[in-house]
Amino acid sequence: MTFRNPPPNASIATKTEGSKKLFAPSAERNAPAICNVLKSIALRQGNALELASGTGQHIVILAKAMPNIQWQPTEVDPDRITSIQAYIDETNCSNISNPLLLNATQSGWSTKLYPMDLISLSNLLHLISMSEAETLIAEAATALSKGGRLFFYGPFKRSGELISQGDIEFDKGIRASAPDTGYKNDHWVISQASQNGLVLAKTIEMPANNLALVFQKEP
Repeated sequence: MTFRNPPPNASIATKTEGSKKLFAPSAERNAPAICNVLKSIALRQGNALELASGTGQHIVILAKAMPNIQWQPTEVDPDRITSIQAYIDETNCSNISNPLLLNATQSGWSTKLYPMDLISLSNLLHLISMSEAETLIAEAATALSKGGRLFFYGPFKRSGELISQGDIEFDKGIRASAPDTGYKNDHWVISQASQNGLVLAKTIEMPANNLALVFQKEP
């Protein structure tokens, strides 16, 4: 995954004064809705992997809500690894492993982290290219245990269409910064998952025109 400048209309993570933590307003807003869905699909216990954990705001909320699950945060950005660790240290959750430096769009990582019972990815697919998304989906499918769940959250095209003016403007801003990125079509993501042995279990409408796609690995 290539580091890219975020579009001008994106929510930006900023440093917290006197702390190593980064804070993203969008992560604060969407964490409760994401947590509610993950609680409804996760096993009572097991191993969970969060790809592109960002600032670390999500992982501590998820770990507190699901204490019987062991959570593994990851990030490609070293500064965000530092922020994730700061959030973990502050909350002192025993069910969060130290964050791993991981590029989820590169081949090969899945075999090092297999088996995972749950894999969660929020607000990344629209910021990476089609080929990077293909790799990420394939690697996630490999990393899942049989019957494991894969959760995607974020903005998507619906049957090839952008469904609001806000989505049109956001997608345009993303593509202006990186033409090979932008909103992915929900049907395309479902097709890619199917090609890698994942069955669509749920499609959930989320706040702010976002979508949650929940897949399950075939037994």
